[in-house]
Amino acid sequence: MSRLKKVKKANGQIIACNEIFEADTTTVKNFGIWIRYQSRTGFHNSYKEYRETTMNAAVDALYEEMASRHRVRSACLQIIKIAEVEDKDVRRENTRQFTEDGLSFPVVNKVLRHPSKATKTTLKYKRPNFVTL
Repeated sequence: MSRLKKVKKANGQIIACNEIFEADTTTVKNFGIWIRYQSRTGFHNSYKEYRETTMNAAVDALYEEMASRHRVRSACLQIIKIAEVEDKDVRRENTRQFTEDGLSFPVVNKVLRHPSKATKTTLKYKRPNFVTL
């Protein structure tokens, strides 16, 4: 607290520290995070966008990205504000590419399954002959 505002320990106290739980964790949302961090050269303000299901997951992704790309330790990172951003208000191109309608991804690992449960067995007496379409 004293890093953001000029408050000594004797003049202020932390009343509560609560974890925020999302009401809906099944849909993907865009989160904008305003941060202030200390690097080797000084203090910097920054804005990051993440596409996650919960606010806690977005903060986890922020800490991982800042540690890997900018070598910022968690003690040197201060979160100023977190807000949910609508799809039309997204600023970063990397996040905007996933907000389009009709977005589809290729199937990389297609799992071949048996046509019926009667022919499915754990052990086979001969090598299977799969044809990939």
